Amino acid sequence: MDGEKTGSIPTNLRLLMVIEQIARAGVPVTPTEVNAQIGLPKPTIHRLFSTLEEEGFLQRDLDGRTYSPGPRLRDMAGGILSSLRIRTARQAVLKQVSREIGETCNIALPDRDSMTYLERVETEWPLRIQLPIGTRVPFYCTASGKMYLGSLAENHLKTYLAATRLERRTPNTITDPDTLFEEIREVREVGYALDREEFMEDMIALAVPVQDTNQRLMATLSFHAPTQRFDIARALEYLEPLKAAARDLSKLITDTEAS
Repeated sequence: MDGEKTGSIPTNLRLLMVIEQIARAGVPVTPTEVNAQIGLPKPTIHRLFSTLEEEGFLQRDLDGRTYSPGPRLRDMAGGILSSLRIRTARQAVLKQVSREIGETCNIALPDRDSMTYLERVETEWPLRIQLPIGTRVPFYCTASGKMYLGSLAENHLKTYLAATRLERRTPNTITDPDTLFEEIREVREVGYALDREEFMEDMIALAVPVQDTNQRLMATLSFHAPTQRFDIARALEYLEPLKAAARDLSKLITDTEAS
């Protein structure tokens, strides 16, 4: 919407329009960048951002200038993805791919500093790794987290690496920022991410993106397995079925949005 039309925007719609632009951007943004699409007076846009930040719908990023969705806005997004209307179909997709792979499959959402498991279907094997719904796992040492990092603009990725303590979880955890940066670059190129026993010993994982209508990552689909049953080479044999399931999940969300 260009600035000529914004004079008629009702006051009670302005906050929603700010949220809409932030969701559409998909990356941290400044009030000025958002206002380029809305065209409100400068004091008004800054007041709206201040209100959204105070109420927990937005949060200021590490650079002090840009804003990202806050906890209340992320909770809203998770609620939409968890709606009863699509949960049955989503579970069917997860169950199918889990049966094909033979391991636990997960959908995870990016949070401020971690991935949160939204949905999962457990393997039938008695030996399984317990990471229940609601579990939060770090970006830097998990397949789903590295997949998310791969969706970030390079400057935002550098900001994350500069501000994050890369704690060693296992002997395989990448704790050098430069090494992790290069790995995330590779994730961008190949379109998937691996956990090579970096989060937990004796566990590997493979993740792919679940994308929105603008081809941006909105969630991840992954499976993890104990090394007694899987190695990386075998995990990659299931890359195409995992990608196909991610496309089905994307279609569920985008069809719901369009209906």
